Amino acid sequence: MGMIDEEILLDELRNPLTIRKGFARLVSEYSERLYWQIRKMVLSHDDANDILQDVFIKAWTNLENFRGESKLTTWLYRIAINESITFLNKKRIQNNISIDDDNIFLLNTIESDEYFDGDEAQKLLQKAILTLPDKQRLVFQMKYFEEMKYEDMSEILGTSVGALKASYHHAVKKIEKILGETN
Repeated sequence: MGMIDEEILLDELRNPLTIRKGFARLVSEYSERLYWQIRKMVLSHDDANDILQDVFIKAWTNLENFRGESKLTTWLYRIAINESITFLNKKRIQNNISIDDDNIFLLNTIESDEYFDGDEAQKLLQKAILTLPDKQRLVFQMKYFEEMKYEDMSEILGTSVGALKASYHHAVKKIEKILGETN
């Protein structure tokens, strides 16, 4: 992703004459990062694309409500994470899946996704990640895959840095244990 000046982009988004241009830049700049965050949560390429569209629709319809109290990136990540969680909850209900069976549902998604091009090691890692509780899974993915700073995660998730560090530490230990057992 290119470095974009959020202040300039926000000025474009607040000006009725440049709002469409600004929103096109917003979509162009943030699509890939948001797609991968969503994809890590829902695992399916097609579902991630659908959710990404929903994220931008929600952002467009709520632009006037964005007060600038957080970074634009933070706001977009919050929308993406909330949309992904809503999607997963709907899928659980539609498929009559309990929270306990959720990782089986997501594992089946990995195994049937024609766009998943990971090798066996990546599948093992994904399987281990799926055993984590939702919050630990999210924190692990944001830190491990996105290399996101704890401070940024704290803003997005509304959780203290200390709690995020603890979640990440516990997630790493659980994954190491699971991967150690498969060898």
